[in-house]
Amino acid sequence: MKIEEIIKSTKVLSPSKRTVLNIFYTQNIVSEKFAEVLKPYDLSGEQYNVLRILRGQNGNPTNMCVIQERMLAKTSNTTRLVDKLLLKDLVTREICAENRRKMEITITKKGLDLLAKLDPKVETNETLFAQNLTQDELEQLNNLLEKFRTI
Repeated sequence: MKIEEIIKSTKVLSPSKRTVLNIFYTQNIVSEKFAEVLKPYDLSGEQYNVLRILRGQNGNPTNMCVIQERMLAKTSNTTRLVDKLLLKDLVTREICAENRRKMEITITKKGLDLLAKLDPKVETNETLFAQNLTQDELEQLNNLLEKFRTI
């Protein structure tokens, strides 16, 4: 369905406005479906993102700054997210021995196990969205999105 039909626009939209609205609308649908995958595990998309970043550290601790740099949503309150993950025993937080002002965050076995459970569900969700496009179209879409967001 065209974006004009979805938003019930009576005006002709410029290509740039159509594109931005399409991206916003699509992002909302993708986020909602992703939230449905995570909901049974009492996890937000941002918390999931932190866990994935920590898993990528391969057991090495990292600090809040590194997590913040790698977050998809740069506006997220990383401290609050880590606090919530701590309460769920999915991460640990310790004071750095070399610099007592720095906190080191590490994913726990429970956090790794949760991600292992979620991996196939997340993959299925991603495949669901990609199923209407060929591999070439997916590559083209990625290239266009990367080009589009370069300001």
